[in-house]
Amino acid sequence: MSEKLFEPVTLGKLALGNRVVMAPMSRNRATADGLATDLMATYYGQRAGAGLIITEGVQPSVTGQGFGNSPGLHTQEQAASWKPVTEAVHARGGLIVAQLMHCGRIGHPSLYPSGHQSVAPSAIAAAGQAYGPQGPLDYPEPRALTVEEIAEVVKEHADSAELAIEAGFDGVEIHAGNGFLLHQFLAENTNQRTDQYGGSIENRIRFAIEVIEAVSERIGADRVGVRISPSNPYNDIVEGDTRAIYEALVAALPPVAFLHILEGGNRDHIEALRAQWTGTIVLCPHPENGVPVNGEIAEAALEAGVACAVAFGSSFVANPDLPERIRSGAALAEADQSKFYGGDHTGYTDYPTLDGTAA
Repeated sequence: MSEKLFEPVTLGKLALGNRVVMAPMSRNRATADGLATDLMATYYGQRAGAGLIITEGVQPSVTGQGFGNSPGLHTQEQAASWKPVTEAVHARGGLIVAQLMHCGRIGHPSLYPSGHQSVAPSAIAAAGQAYGPQGPLDYPEPRALTVEEIAEVVKEHADSAELAIEAGFDGVEIHAGNGFLLHQFLAENTNQRTDQYGGSIENRIRFAIEVIEAVSERIGADRVGVRISPSNPYNDIVEGDTRAIYEALVAALPPVAFLHILEGGNRDHIEALRAQWTGTIVLCPHPENGVPVNGEIAEAALEAGVACAVAFGSSFVANPDLPERIRSGAALAEADQSKFYGGDHTGYTDYPTLDGTAA
């Protein structure tokens, strides 16, 4: 294996020591009111060998929450709770950004203390189910956001980004994929609006661009990443005109630190986006759907020029020292998927490092 994966790279204001990025993965270990915990500080600190850590999705407002025990960044108390997390990562020489994720219509009132009704571009329920303590729950019909409320959600993202910097994060990533709120505005099946936020592609990308611009103005575009997942049907998404949507979205982006793309067997489209976007790209490469990212796939993406850094997902769960394992050619430990969401330290902070010691 070449050493390109372990060369430094700069993403905006972020100077990474290597090109191994920890992808955002929901783990649902926060308190009921969205506070980060000491256990979360241990978890992220263990993985600080990554060139960059992108946190699990963090709700920028009460109505942005879609899962139980997911962390927030919309109060001073929540910001303070994140400081031990960022300090743990920085103490080990790492960098960490908070992923701002508004779930939109994905969620269920019974899963969070506020019990709020979900919001979305249009009052169209998602197919599928949320999973609560008592079992599966059909997604309820959301309430369509008014134009005035859209402006407030834009401001909430900027306010949350400012709190992230106060909490010691090196920047933020705005989640515009995987069927959550920004993606819901992009897709034709979830956005049936007839005002300036619906209909044409120009209108459907408007909300996402307003969020990205507002956050960039608040904390600096060189501290902002944007995550997209072209063609991803997750959470009942049908984009309709994928190529045109992302060509327009990328063309309208401010000069953010990086564009983070989740690939799903669509390398030809990834290559087209790489040709269009003149900035840096973090790629979660899946040239074939269902094949997890490994060192060989990562190196191939770097050598092909479609990525400047590579995001690894589930392999980081069971391998807190993943970069060292990849570099040495060691076998990767298998994660216990039954412990992915919620619970205690089991399947979270108890995976050993390569030398067999506790991380």
